[in-house]
Amino acid sequence: MTLVQSTSGPDDQALLDSARSGSEEAYRELIEVHRSELHAHCYRMLASVEDADDAVQDTLLRAWRGIARFEGRSSVRTWLFKIATNAALDLAKSRSKRELPIGLGAASPFGTDWGARPLDVSWLEPYPNERYISTSSRPTPEARYELRESFELAFVAALQLLPANQRAAYLLREVMAYSAIETAEILDTTVAAVNSSLQRARATIDPNIPTSSQQAAQAALGQAKIRELATKYCDAIETGDVAALMKLLTEDATWSMPPETVYFSGKRDVAAFIQHDVVPQRWRHIVVNANFQLAIAGYIFDDDRGCYLSTVIDVVTLNGDLISDVTGFLSSDVRGFERSSVFPRFGLPLEIPA
Repeated sequence: MTLVQSTSGPDDQALLDSARSGSEEAYRELIEVHRSELHAHCYRMLASVEDADDAVQDTLLRAWRGIARFEGRSSVRTWLFKIATNAALDLAKSRSKRELPIGLGAASPFGTDWGARPLDVSWLEPYPNERYISTSSRPTPEARYELRESFELAFVAALQLLPANQRAAYLLREVMAYSAIETAEILDTTVAAVNSSLQRARATIDPNIPTSSQQAAQAALGQAKIRELATKYCDAIETGDVAALMKLLTEDATWSMPPETVYFSGKRDVAAFIQHDVVPQRWRHIVVNANFQLAIAGYIFDDDRGCYLSTVIDVVTLNGDLISDVTGFLSSDVRGFERSSVFPRFGLPLEIPA
């Protein structure tokens, strides 16, 4: 696997000198080309778009305050990644690790009480593809993961199994393709410590991510087949055709709905859930993309308001031409969860007219 790494963009001496002299315009031009990949890095670190927003805001504030002292011994990009990594590490200290229901324990048989929503669980959040704008131009085969692979739900969830410092070292080396020396400089540690962290991180992550990425699965299936699969998925739910939906799933498919902790595994329990909780609703769907995977936004009709309300974004994991996992990130539903900002982040409306 290869990675394409960003060039330094408008990192020229005249622009840097102007920024050092206090020019906000020069500073914005200097850092803007890096904003997207900084946000992506913070998302991988924190598994939350909202936390990544906060970390990037903190990064840019710290960078502006420190630009006059920047000596240029590294590239602006590396300097910004050092600040962003430290901002994310600081934020991680005050946050619990992000989870998915599947990581909390075994699947439940259908009929299990949904139970109270646990207050001490933080949930991994889906990432809108549009937030990432690649400014990449040159290959760096030192990286183990392509950029799109590093956004996939399974990969981001596996990262959260690591202590924050190991997570940072792993991302800088395996995704951003920084050398051990550069990574040690960014983390203010030694090369030996970086290599030790990387070895331990690999031992944790490698058994917890699929051997085949969603990028490979989607490439093998092709865009036309993916569109056809998405259409069948939406039609089956909107028409209440449980049998048709089951034909799209693998035998051991899982279905989870954070912030619900209960999830189902296998066609029998998934079908029972769909029949009991999904089919009775009137649905409309919009096909989107999240974490560089197929995703489908679902809206349920509300009789009182006379329109369809934003309810869930289903991020779909493929296995061949079938669906092996659906992670439905709830925005609101019949159990009264408060609406989150997940739909606006994807540029989606909160309501669809009847």
